[in-house]
Amino acid sequence: MSTFAHHGRDIFYQVDGDLTSGKEIIVLLNGIMMSTASWDGFVEAFSETTTLIRFDMLDQGQSARMDEPYDQSLQVDVLIALLDHLAVSSCHLVGISYGASVALQAAIRFPKRVAKLVLANAVAATSPWLKAIGDGWNQVAKTRDGEAYYNISIPYIYSDTFYNQNIAWMEARKEMLVPLFSDPEFLDRMTRLTVSAETHDTRDQLQDIAMPTLLIAGEKDVLTPRSEQEFLHHQIPDSTLLVFPGCGHASMYEQPKAFTSSILGFVHANHIPTIT
Repeated sequence: MSTFAHHGRDIFYQVDGDLTSGKEIIVLLNGIMMSTASWDGFVEAFSETTTLIRFDMLDQGQSARMDEPYDQSLQVDVLIALLDHLAVSSCHLVGISYGASVALQAAIRFPKRVAKLVLANAVAATSPWLKAIGDGWNQVAKTRDGEAYYNISIPYIYSDTFYNQNIAWMEARKEMLVPLFSDPEFLDRMTRLTVSAETHDTRDQLQDIAMPTLLIAGEKDVLTPRSEQEFLHHQIPDSTLLVFPGCGHASMYEQPKAFTSSILGFVHANHIPTIT
């Protein structure tokens, strides 16, 4: 567990494995409410055959808090600065939700730094509909009511099937998250993160993405519907689309085995035959 300074702000990161081992390097990019700790249960599986890099973006986890609005492109700058700090010339980027938007922008701006791209529950652009959802979160955040913030955000992240079949797990999550969601500093960070994604729009540049790209969609994702990943699939030339049946927005939690094995298989598949 380490930090490095980016324009005077400390960025928290973790490296699981040896960057000089010759193994494939995967960088995991958090969803909006996540931190490096959110991936703890995945570290063993990923680091067995790859070297894993995790970090908290600005306003996330143990990284620096911001004190003014910013654009999501700033998170791309942090990512590239981290790769420079670790002397990593190229890596495989894996992003989910907010992290997928950052990964998309990084692949477009810095294509030589991305060997393969994995986008889970992603959108090419923040639509007016998605922005309206974020606006709702931010309005509730102003009330400082942690339970209300939980109720307007968390249930929609999961499919109804997963939620109803895992009530005990969901209740434990609620007990853990409501105190956090009652913290004014956390809510202010979440508001800035949500606003930072409003200008995300890569639609005119998707055809330029040349690296192999894996798209993961949840059949029951209501935040970033399957149609969003289908659009990305049609626009990104070398892309593969996987749809997880019955899955909502939190694909990594709802179907962790499929999530992990799909990514590792994609990263390690260097010689895929072409059928003519």
